[in-house]
Amino acid sequence: MKVEMKHIDIRKAELKDKEILKNLMQFYFYDFTEFIDVHPTSNGLFSDYPYLDNYWEEEGRYPYLVELQGKLAGFALIRLIHTPEKSYCSMAEFFILKKFRRTGLGRAVAHRMFDLHKGNWEVLQIEKNKPAQTFWRKVIHDYCDGKFFEREAEGKVIQEFVSR
Repeated sequence: MKVEMKHIDIRKAELKDKEILKNLMQFYFYDFTEFIDVHPTSNGLFSDYPYLDNYWEEEGRYPYLVELQGKLAGFALIRLIHTPEKSYCSMAEFFILKKFRRTGLGRAVAHRMFDLHKGNWEVLQIEKNKPAQTFWRKVIHDYCDGKFFEREAEGKVIQEFVSR
């Protein structure tokens, strides 16, 4: 199944949507159990994402929900980071439900995020998450015609590029 852009709805999550994001995070954390040593707590749920509240309390944080044909399909959390050396957007977290992977949805959502937040970008993946590295290399390569830089630092693979 390949998705069409007309069926994709990407919207900035409002405060009333925080619980939806919190719930989707459980699936996101579950996917990460393959790559990092994380376990559900004694109540059977993973710990809450420690920065979720910040997306409604701090400037430069942007939470998005993704729907495909009216059904929840994932989320993206974007951060604008300012350091003394540079300012850039970071794909803090990105999640597409497994049933929608390999359909073009993730690529379409990522490209839309890059278009919404113009300028310098960094997208990082943990070193063990080879599928994510493959995905992001291809998505970023397609987006900026191969004009990106990749580096490794502190157990992470990082792609840097400028959105158009």
